Amino acid sequence: MTIAQSRSNSKSLWSDPKFRERLDDVLSPAIAIIILLVLWQLFASLPGATLPSPIRVVQDTWMLILYPFYDRGGTDKGLFWQVFESLKRVAIGYSLAAVVGISIGILIGLNRRISKALDPIFQILRTVPPLAWVPIALAALQQNQPAALFVIFITAIWPILINTAVGVRQIPQDYNNVAQVLQLPQREYFFKILFPAALPYIFTGLRIAIGLAWLAIIAAEIVMSGIVGIGFFIWNAYQNGFVSEIILSLLYIGLVGWLLDKLMVKVQTMILPESQRQ
Repeated sequence: MTIAQSRSNSKSLWSDPKFRERLDDVLSPAIAIIILLVLWQLFASLPGATLPSPIRVVQDTWMLILYPFYDRGGTDKGLFWQVFESLKRVAIGYSLAAVVGISIGILIGLNRRISKALDPIFQILRTVPPLAWVPIALAALQQNQPAALFVIFITAIWPILINTAVGVRQIPQDYNNVAQVLQLPQREYFFKILFPAALPYIFTGLRIAIGLAWLAIIAAEIVMSGIVGIGFFIWNAYQNGFVSEIILSLLYIGLVGWLLDKLMVKVQTMILPESQRQ
């Protein structure tokens, strides 16, 4: 390739709107992160600052960053295994919340009397923060693992339930009229009209719920002493005064939460037609 051809290709890349948009998608967040790190470093360098700077965090947690897969037995494991164990608990609690939330959401969406009866209860319970459920879960279930799963479940169920109910109520009346004219059986009505029409709202609830379930893992794992999990890892680091390890753990939690959200968006894109995506 000649120099002239190389310059021509370079110019064509810069003139391509898609290339410039992709480059901006990378550069803009990178610049924002760099600015944030610089500000953090400056504030951490001020007299009296108690939080470690980014450089100090890296120095203190270098072994954890370098070896996320190490396993010395017990709770002495790398952050990969800590996150992996937490994800397993989230998967169980979230799956249960999805099944129960969608089922009850469809029920109250179809029956206004049941909806009116249960709505005050739901509105009260959904505002209770995850940490507040910890003592009642322990008192009721008496075991750490079920209590932790319950905290995840009770945190994730509300957006799924409420969005499903809204989706069922928003089914166009024309669809219901057609179903009545054709005298569709209940099974066919559910799978051909109700569920497809409510699916965009269900996915909205599922997407919100996966974030809440991941947020609840800290509260859930605080109740489980001596186990592997990112929540207990943070609690243990706090008790031992390892602030840099807490900050690194929060970074892991944020990245995993972001990836979970992207995964839900990908699944939604694969299942829903473009006209139904919210």
